Amino acid sequence: MSPSNAVNRVAIVGAGTIGSSWAALCLAHGLNVVAADPAPHAETNLRAYVARAWKILASLGLSPGASPDRLRFTADLGEALQNADFVQENGPEVRDFKIRLFAEMDRVAPPDSLLASSTSWLTADVLQSQCHHPERCIVGHPLNPPHVIPLVEVVGGAQTSPEALQRAVAFYASLGRKPILLRKALPGHVVNRLQAALYKEILWLVQHGVLSIADTDALISFGPGLRWAVMGPSLQWHLAGGSGGIHHFMEQLMEPLCGVMGHLGAPDLTEALRQAVIDGVEQQAGDHSVEQLADRENQIIVDLLTLRARSGA
Repeated sequence: MSPSNAVNRVAIVGAGTIGSSWAALCLAHGLNVVAADPAPHAETNLRAYVARAWKILASLGLSPGASPDRLRFTADLGEALQNADFVQENGPEVRDFKIRLFAEMDRVAPPDSLLASSTSWLTADVLQSQCHHPERCIVGHPLNPPHVIPLVEVVGGAQTSPEALQRAVAFYASLGRKPILLRKALPGHVVNRLQAALYKEILWLVQHGVLSIADTDALISFGPGLRWAVMGPSLQWHLAGGSGGIHHFMEQLMEPLCGVMGHLGAPDLTEALRQAVIDGVEQQAGDHSVEQLADRENQIIVDLLTLRARSGA
């Protein structure tokens, strides 16, 4: 497949929550999807997930030809990848397993197809280490669920070709996603590192009795989280600088902010702290199941995205 050719056939390897979400998204954009997963009941669970996701996808707008009927399932990896233009892998987050899986995908997939992984932590260098065609291996890391949240981190390894990265970015963009190309590979990529940095301070605050788990969640979602849904933190500092913008911020406010950075803490992850997090989360969740909370979150995110689109943001 040349870079100018559109992707028509997508193979989803691993049909858990993330794989099922990718499948639903591709189906909503009129693509043919083949999913492969050897787990018991994988097909039943996949089709049930797609059916649940279809309402939200329909509200966002379906492409011509979009239909759950374009989904096929097989337990055989070779059959799934036989005619794939693009492969999105979503297997267990186990280093050696993924290395073997990528080597096998590389062996059976058409030579001009792209091989992408949803891995949250592993780098493309690890994934492509046993492949004969490492130049086509990339990481395409989504936030869960990818059919709702647009962000996809795209990053290659030392042997990934620039063409493969460009093709991956173009493909994810064609699905209505927001692909961000990382210039360097890091364990955990960038989103998870930023989330870890914030949660590190949250755990320290909880451990030292500054706030409860519920209060830290409320502080983020009713404070900076609202702003971050509109624009990122660096542009926010531009606003914080008033009429002088980012220049004033750097001159007058950056040093105090750096002073706060020097006081950020490192929590001691004791059993007591773990239990405090568990108790705080379960208290907030109440009688709502994980599925109910996720459905509510997904609908609010869709509403926010719709509002952004209307405002041209």
